[in-house]
Amino acid sequence: MPTERAPRKRDAAATKAALLDAASALFAERGFDRTTVRDIATQAGVNQALLFRYFGSKDALFEHVMAKGGLTQVETTPPEQLFATALRSLLDRDDTSSRSIETYLRSSGTSRADETLRARLDAEYTRALAGLTDEPDAELRADLAMAWLLGIGLVRSITRKEPLATASAEDIEKLIAPAVRTLLERCR
Repeated sequence: MPTERAPRKRDAAATKAALLDAASALFAERGFDRTTVRDIATQAGVNQALLFRYFGSKDALFEHVMAKGGLTQVETTPPEQLFATALRSLLDRDDTSSRSIETYLRSSGTSRADETLRARLDAEYTRALAGLTDEPDAELRADLAMAWLLGIGLVRSITRKEPLATASAEDIEKLIAPAVRTLLERCR
């Protein structure tokens, strides 16, 4: 007589975490548009219906992924340390939060994903960095600092152009930190 297996224990928190991890990796690798719900569920080892149960949609999951990385960073880091922290996480190849910049770059230009990114991530980083200077063009200065981060991320992580792709984090920080300080310093 065949033995019956005990039903698998349900663990909503573990399932959500697996979906977030899978989505984070796939969005960073492929971008928003080329990542399917089926691919995310398969990588997470769950039925794709669970993605909709826990997140509602691929768009909402994308927003959670971005919140897990970039938005959490901007909310938990003092503004005066934000650029350096974002740069360090971008340069640290073992830091999973560096996926946020790859996700951002690979998903820019897509209608829904781009709207989410502009509305939340850009606004929060710009607000925090613009508050570091008293200059009347504070938002432009913050956008220039963000452009440096995105440019470094693009060249280092996406195009992998040398010598930036393999330069040490310390060398990159040493070269860019004085320029960012000058750009965002308060008037005296």
